[in-house]
Amino acid sequence: MGYQKKSRTMTDKYRLHLSVADLLFVFTLPFWSVDAAIGWYFKEFLCKAVHVIYTVNLYSSVLILAFISLDRYLAIVHATNSQGSRKLLAEKVVYAGVWLPAVLLTVPDLVFASVSSIDDRFFCDRIYPVTNRDVWNIGFRFLHITVGLVLPGLIILICYCVIISKLSHSKGHQKRKALKTTVILIVAFFACWLPYYACLTVDTFGLLGLLKLDCYSDNMLQKWIAITEALAFFHCCLNPILYAFLGAKFKTSAQSAFTSVSRGSSLKILSKKRTGLSSVSTESESSSFHSS
Repeated sequence: MGYQKKSRTMTDKYRLHLSVADLLFVFTLPFWSVDAAIGWYFKEFLCKAVHVIYTVNLYSSVLILAFISLDRYLAIVHATNSQGSRKLLAEKVVYAGVWLPAVLLTVPDLVFASVSSIDDRFFCDRIYPVTNRDVWNIGFRFLHITVGLVLPGLIILICYCVIISKLSHSKGHQKRKALKTTVILIVAFFACWLPYYACLTVDTFGLLGLLKLDCYSDNMLQKWIAITEALAFFHCCLNPILYAFLGAKFKTSAQSAFTSVSRGSSLKILSKKRTGLSSVSTESESSSFHSS
């Protein structure tokens, strides 16, 4: 995208936001790896900071995908008169609809994220007040499920279903390819995120007392939450492939960028060679002059 600033599309702008969100998650990985292996051995400030970055990525990446689906809906279903609306969404509304909610939802991390110790092992987690811990936990769980899956999931599902309906009545190779890409995007999103939120919902029902879970079932559920959470964040790795490499325009831009880089490198090498040859010839002329 850096090589195509003048021809940057609305989708490219969303990809830039998505890249920032995914890079935020990558930044937290070393800390979570150490925490999983030997416990939390960092300061409390880092505990809060890592939780804040994690939360920003969690919500922003999913909400950006919802905005991309809205942009695709406008571009395909209302192709003739949607340019102004798409520009407004990509340049202004995205900050109020993605980054502002993602930042506001980090307030619980700033307040409750803390380091605690159990059996001489340190953990970094949200620690709610003991008197009404379950109430806090259940409240934030429902907020997490609603903002993290239900709202963006509905937007993505509705927009892409309308797109599929529109494309299914169209003919041509490009239309069929777009239809196939749309189906892949829907399946990938729900395949990665739905298992995690399903486990989280079951655990929340257990906290509410709607489901009776014994110790073994509860331990197994916590393991499945950890496994499905890893699957959910694997979607961050899939994002560059799904939203970039499936697009023909991105492939053309990438080839152009690599061509420009390789051409620039070749010119530098050639320039160095020419400089080296000229210095050698100058030295030979100088030595022949002194010998004469």
